[in-house]
Amino acid sequence: MRDTRQHSYPVSLYLKVWVLLFILSTFSYLVDYFQLHGALRWSLILVLMLLKAGLIVAVFMHLASERLALICAILLPPAGLLVLVAMMATEANYVFATRLLFFR
Repeated sequence: MRDTRQHSYPVSLYLKVWVLLFILSTFSYLVDYFQLHGALRWSLILVLMLLKAGLIVAVFMHLASERLALICAILLPPAGLLVLVAMMATEANYVFATRLLFFR
């Protein structure tokens, strides 16, 4: 039995996403060109990177047309890892501050 579901998108959508990826890459380049520093630089780079990765996964890898179970299986583990990394970073800052306070 043949699966008759369509997973392909119109060519115009691919072209629009390609142009959007080009624009996001240009903004990523401009972050370096204007020599931004510190948290602003890294937050802009991460946001632009996540936007580009999300577009690629959703459109070019056809994840936008998949079932919710498959989307959850692909997206929830990295989200969980990000939560754990954020918790470890918070605890590391606390431990570092405690060591500076008590080991002088």
